[in-house]
Amino acid sequence: MKKFLSVTLAMLLALSLTACGGKTEPSAPAASGQTTEQPAQAPTESAKTGGKLVVYSALNEDNTIAIADQFKKDTGIEIEYISLGGGDAVARVQAEMGNPKADFLVGGSVDLYGSLASAGAFEAYDSPNNDALDDRFNDPNHFWQGWYMGVLSIIINQDRFDKELAPKGVALPETWDDLLDPNYKNVFVWANPTTAGGAYIATACQIFRLGDDAAWDYLKALDQNVHHYYKGAGDVISPVATGEFIASIAWGHDSFKTQQEGYPLQLIIPEQTAYEIGGAAIIKGGPNTENAKVFMDWLLTKEAQELSVATSYRYPVRDDVDAPKGLPALSEVDLVNYDREKAASMKEAVLEKFDAEIISHRS
Repeated sequence: MKKFLSVTLAMLLALSLTACGGKTEPSAPAASGQTTEQPAQAPTESAKTGGKLVVYSALNEDNTIAIADQFKKDTGIEIEYISLGGGDAVARVQAEMGNPKADFLVGGSVDLYGSLASAGAFEAYDSPNNDALDDRFNDPNHFWQGWYMGVLSIIINQDRFDKELAPKGVALPETWDDLLDPNYKNVFVWANPTTAGGAYIATACQIFRLGDDAAWDYLKALDQNVHHYYKGAGDVISPVATGEFIASIAWGHDSFKTQQEGYPLQLIIPEQTAYEIGGAAIIKGGPNTENAKVFMDWLLTKEAQELSVATSYRYPVRDDVDAPKGLPALSEVDLVNYDREKAASMKEAVLEKFDAEIISHRS
């Protein structure tokens, strides 16, 4: 379905690219012309620029393919994409600041984008399509743009839970504190916050809901139940879905997508949960900056937002696009008071403490 990247791009990006799930190979550009069930927005004449766009994508690959196909259909611009985990994508953009190879970074929490913006890696661009969005989705300095939302959930393998924990009188967890039940010892897995952005957001969530001291007491108690930590935030979903383990913490949209594939996966969105704002940014000095601006505008259209919901189950940022069918509306989700500036400023210290007081003390 996909075409190979050009020889030139392949040579430039021959370094090993490591995604969240550990896959190491550059992805080729998506084939154009794939149809979707979502209506395509009629592009303006100025949007029909043609040419290409090189994108580093931290989205699921099937989501990237759908976006690339529809974007080419709407604008004539062909996307050549490289699939990377969020942290790896940020590292690649930073490493290439002196000689950018890509035009655009898409996916991953905007929490990851701040350091790159401060370093001068992004081109400032204020899309005319963000005027009606909530302020939290728009960078006041216009270096990044929020274009989707995700919420953290507790995930449970329903089959194993019913066979092993329910007979002991354990109820499905409804709160973060329920995960401290000793019955979850060694059947609970989590991602390492020092390597997984989603796990860091979950860690910061505990600090914001409990306060600093109580949060560290909670995290150390939770560690007593953790069988082991995975590298990537999404790495925990498959072992819970297949029944290797019973419980974990993961993004609701990724977990729901796996559930829709037929796995006995139960999602619980607890009170005071954290959320991510998915980011997009134009890489400064990239070879196709004008096409990057067209792509930014396109991501915020109703049609593109509907496509994102249909292919990834992420929440849209536009009020005129419905939440994913089967998940609660955002108005029904109790979100923690997540201070993104504080989360960014305390991140280094929190991760150092997590590594020193939790990871390094595991036997």
